Amino acid sequence: MAADGLKEELNCSICLSLYREPMSLRCGHNFCQDCIMTLLDTQKGSGVYSCPECREEYTERPPLVKIRKLCNIVDNFRSAYQEDAEVFCTYCDSSVPATKTCLTCEASFCRKHLKNHSKSADHILTDPTTSYEERKCSIHKEILKYYCTMDNTCICMSCWVAGDHKGHQVELLNQASEKMIEKLRESANKLNSEIQETENRIKNLENHRTEEKEKTSVVTKRVSDLFGDIRKQLDDTEKRVLAEISRQEEEVSQSVGRPDDGRHRLYTWQIFAR
Repeated sequence: MAADGLKEELNCSICLSLYREPMSLRCGHNFCQDCIMTLLDTQKGSGVYSCPECREEYTERPPLVKIRKLCNIVDNFRSAYQEDAEVFCTYCDSSVPATKTCLTCEASFCRKHLKNHSKSADHILTDPTTSYEERKCSIHKEILKYYCTMDNTCICMSCWVAGDHKGHQVELLNQASEKMIEKLRESANKLNSEIQETENRIKNLENHRTEEKEKTSVVTKRVSDLFGDIRKQLDDTEKRVLAEISRQEEEVSQSVGRPDDGRHRLYTWQIFAR
């Protein structure tokens, strides 16, 4: 059945049931919120986190992203194909699980009793269920066999022939169901592609941020080294100037202490006249 194929796509690989509050890891795989959080909690002690699907590892606890579109898809699927409680064969004395339910007979059959059931097309067989009234028209009490594409609702034969949906375009319920499932599958595939694209963008941005951080670090070191060289040159220049001042001061002091002759007075005057 087509619904079974889609159900497998909407099952959490941890609990093997339909997603409940589906969350996505960076690698793009989806899990129930409680399932993946519990799993990550158990991995906390190892210091390494990993995806249970692809085994991609994370050095830090990976962030979880809620997939709202996937939530809507699962809710719609659950509403359309609500799993019934276990149904037993109507004609077995013991509790033998049923394999099919006849909506016309309003009875369920195990494999053994199903062989003796009518093969007429008027008898509608479906997966085991006890919700007979939900599968019948509330007005005509007939089995819902068709889907009105104009009003987007399930109808019976009387609704189509003489009821409110007379003249409307309809499809067999199974065909309409398969089309809807295909649309849901396409939506899920598109959603996964969008998730993957978003993850790639995030990864590219993180790589770009890392590259820019490394460039900034290199430029900062160059600037620091440049100003360090400038300070060193200033310090060396300051020392040379101070040393020259001290040398000239020493020369002046020595000149002042010599005998007073004309040449000495002229030399002293020239020094102070500088």
